[in-house]
Amino acid sequence: MVLVLCLVGGILASPLGIFFGGTGSGADSGTGQTITSAVQEINQEYNDRVEAFKAGATYDALSISGSRAAWPEVLAVYAVKTVTDPTNGQEVITMDDGKKELLKQVFWDMNELSSLTSTVQGEEDEEDTTTLHITTTHKTTDEMADLYGFNTEQRQQLAELLSDEYQDLWNTVLYGVGTGSGEIVSVALSQVGNVGGQPYWNWYGFTYRVDWCAIFVSWCANECGYIDAGVIPKFAGCVQGSRWFKERGLWQDKSYIPNPGDVVFFDWDDPGGFSGPQDGVPDHVGIVERVENGRVYTVEGNSGDKCCQQSYLLGYYEIYGYGICTV
Repeated sequence: MVLVLCLVGGILASPLGIFFGGTGSGADSGTGQTITSAVQEINQEYNDRVEAFKAGATYDALSISGSRAAWPEVLAVYAVKTVTDPTNGQEVITMDDGKKELLKQVFWDMNELSSLTSTVQGEEDEEDTTTLHITTTHKTTDEMADLYGFNTEQRQQLAELLSDEYQDLWNTVLYGVGTGSGEIVSVALSQVGNVGGQPYWNWYGFTYRVDWCAIFVSWCANECGYIDAGVIPKFAGCVQGSRWFKERGLWQDKSYIPNPGDVVFFDWDDPGGFSGPQDGVPDHVGIVERVENGRVYTVEGNSGDKCCQQSYLLGYYEIYGYGICTV
């Protein structure tokens, strides 16, 4: 028992202790803050900076490119840096204002936002077009290790935190998701609250707003490398996406009990609305977050022009079917 207690104590006092700082146990008794709430606050700060660029410029078109570092990478660098600081080492199980500022520092050291405008002169009677370019660039974990002067032991700790065996734990720490294709669920949940579909349809190649539920799924898949791996297609239409899964034998009807990361398609029954009555053609698509107590929980883009969480009874009549995510 003494040996077990010593081993547990050693883990809690190491960077691995961050895996004990999820949405519940990560709350500091004095502040009620969690790792998840800190991540959400920093995500909002990032979105606010993007909006500030847009508000501070006059433009005709908008181009948003690049991507942020994945949150497990940011948190891994934070954990190693915080725990092993030679002058002020701290555990990373709990979250408070001071540690949140340390996490913000790591995030913004790792991610850079920049903007510029370019103008293309119109031909003959056409007006000039000014485009606002907003670009996100991020450092790798190796570059962060160089920036912070990590020694060999710290680099080994960083590599261990990001090894495949801890992927489910990262998903649990960030979003309470620990099974199935949790990475795409993590990405999707990090986008909850987005309104209007930027940067998804712009990333896809559209210069104007389009219906973006399928594009949102594609964007999340791309952030995980699932498109390049052939796990989920890049698609802008629900018919196109459902056909891709069916042609590869990766399709299940609404009686299926899905796993986190599966892609759920809907055929709305809306006789007087835009979608019309159910006709055997998918109208909408989202990502399965989890199944719990007879309900399937989802993350959906373009649900009322927002990215939000929804839930339905298993086998709900408007569920068209599921594309299986094979990660």
